[in-house]
Amino acid sequence: MGPRGRVATVLRMPDEPGPSSDRCTLPAVVVFDFDGTLVDSDEALLLPFDQVGVDRADVVMGSAVAEECERLGVSMEDYVAAYDTEVVEPYPGVTEMLQGMPRWAVLSNKHPDSAISEIRRLGWEPEVLMCADAFGWAHKSLQPLLEAMGLSAAEIVMVGDSPGDLRCAREVGCRFIWAGWNERVRSSNPDGEVVASPAELHSALGFG
Repeated sequence: MGPRGRVATVLRMPDEPGPSSDRCTLPAVVVFDFDGTLVDSDEALLLPFDQVGVDRADVVMGSAVAEECERLGVSMEDYVAAYDTEVVEPYPGVTEMLQGMPRWAVLSNKHPDSAISEIRRLGWEPEVLMCADAFGWAHKSLQPLLEAMGLSAAEIVMVGDSPGDLRCAREVGCRFIWAGWNERVRSSNPDGEVVASPAELHSALGFG
């Protein structure tokens, strides 16, 4: 399903710093999920499924785009073509939070064409962006990102909004923080560490 032979997108923004040599308790890099964590995109993600006749109740949010399209019997190419990259906006306070983040990266199940377009429109510059193609169109994993950045799991923190994000963190053994500014997270009252707003994340991470 989809262009599985395509070379994976691992986007490094210009003027990025090299791997951190700081081994203190502060995370060297904060890794964010994209949809539902940095941007409020549920409606934008569901609209293309509406257009191809898929019931919203059947869609599993947070899934890898190729796997979810295949499961629902939808062409990934048709889905991506119908997805509007101009409408998604950040959660309140996210842009300001990212501006004060020393080093950060994005790990996403999203199609790279959509994610890159949105990130560039928003003017954001993650040190590394890894999307669905970087994981062979399967569910994302932190291990390739750790290898690309020359980091260990102890040096990062993952911030996300879905059980799939939590699974990524557990697979490598890194700290995980729930994005409590997402209403879905708040209403689910998950176990673990929850930060209520982007403004509070800096102090939760020890950046003051």
